Amino acid sequence: MKYPKFDGLAAGDLIRFAAKGTDRSCMTRVTRVAEYASFEELLDAEGPSQVNPEAPREEQLANIRRIYPPDKERLGCLAIGIELVD
Repeated sequence: MKYPKFDGLAAGDLIRFAAKGTDRSCMTRVTRVAEYASFEELLDAEGPSQVNPEAPREEQLANIRRIYPPDKERLGCLAIGIELVD
């Protein structure tokens, strides 16, 4: 989702991911950011196997839309490439 907090996100930025409910985390570096108008556009452009290699496109689309309702999808969708830093 292209939430306002992601405005200006660019290659080279750092993002720390934390495992919810644990003290585990990892630092990543953004390698690229691509913006799409919809989840369908994102999956078509990026390729479903790049998002989840174990689920077909339609299953991924249904799963994403169960999490993010239409009003969130209208914010725009981001594909963010990352690499592990630590």
